[in-house]
Amino acid sequence: ELVKPQGRAWPEAHGSPVRWIPPPIGLMKINVDVALAKNSRVVAAAAVARDVGKFLGASAMVMEGLLEPNTVETIACKKGLALARDLVVRDFSLSCDNAEVIRSIREGTMGSYGHIVQEIRARSREFNFVDFVHEGRQSNFDAHVLARSSVYDELGRHVWFVSPPNGICIFYEAQ
Repeated sequence: ELVKPQGRAWPEAHGSPVRWIPPPIGLMKINVDVALAKNSRVVAAAAVARDVGKFLGASAMVMEGLLEPNTVETIACKKGLALARDLVVRDFSLSCDNAEVIRSIREGTMGSYGHIVQEIRARSREFNFVDFVHEGRQSNFDAHVLARSSVYDELGRHVWFVSPPNGICIFYEAQ
């Protein structure tokens, strides 16, 4: 269970306290999100991995030119799988705040981003168990912050393994 750290206030997202939702017992969790840079065509897809609230790793892919939100959210899910592979994790939950994208991945729905969905479904077979879940933005705070801060980084993939990037996973402690 997660508790409020002593002496710190919970961050707020859209007026609701931020609460990371732990995965079922035995699973690690990856939260993904995206951000678009203002005044440019740069987007960032971010993934943050935790196990019982403890930081395991994070990545951000900074790209130029992709502006369709569902396509970028689907790419974020694909990057979440890449982070799981980097961390050599076999059983995990991948959480995204876009219900349509999660539904597409679960059902294999084709659309403008269907080719990415098919790649995600194929790559997910490399793992023992992957649960794609939709959760609201208030439980996806760290991935959102990482995506927003990454849109100003160099194009390409950025990865953190030992220590989280600045501003990520600072509001959580295991009880």
